[in-house]
Amino acid sequence: MPATEITDPRWNLLIGQPWKCASCTEEHRGIFDLACAKPDVFPGAEDYASNAVVAASSHGLSEDFCVLDGQHFFVRSVLRLPLIGLPGQFFAFGVWSTLSKKNFLLYTDSFDRGDQASLGPWFGWFSNRLKGYPDTFNLKCQVHPQDGRTRPWLELEETNHPLAGESREGITFDRMLEIYSLYGHSIGCDIGARAHFP
Repeated sequence: MPATEITDPRWNLLIGQPWKCASCTEEHRGIFDLACAKPDVFPGAEDYASNAVVAASSHGLSEDFCVLDGQHFFVRSVLRLPLIGLPGQFFAFGVWSTLSKKNFLLYTDSFDRGDQASLGPWFGWFSNRLKGYPDTFNLKCQVHPQDGRTRPWLELEETNHPLAGESREGITFDRMLEIYSLYGHSIGCDIGARAHFP
């Protein structure tokens, strides 16, 4: 289980001030999420249409919804990994999950009202392959809608898959650095330098 107090001083270095990524050269502040732009099975580029257009179409992609050939329905969601040693904080992947057509229509019809938390949870299939894990595509999950036009959070089925374990038990600072590195972000050197030379 995640620790109840900050046990790694590098967390304070990361969240306390801006830092520059050695790989992308951008300046970041604190922990940032990583996002998948579309479900892995959706073909083509990430050319987003409006939510209203996609919700009413048989094929399309928006920032929140996706419909594939009028048969497959997806919603953008959030998978949270607790941070061990930083209580109450999460690293998150922005990912996609399937929904049944019935639940997708419930979700899209109520999206602009922002009162969706009571609608779920709904069953879904995890719809992205994440780097640094055995195949994550089609892991079983529960989609938990949220109020206030906040994206749903995903709860993976309790299995021995490493991603399911990390979503329950959390990740260490070093594991988070490893994940960032797999996605082209290098913060270890900057944090390490500040840890040794304040």
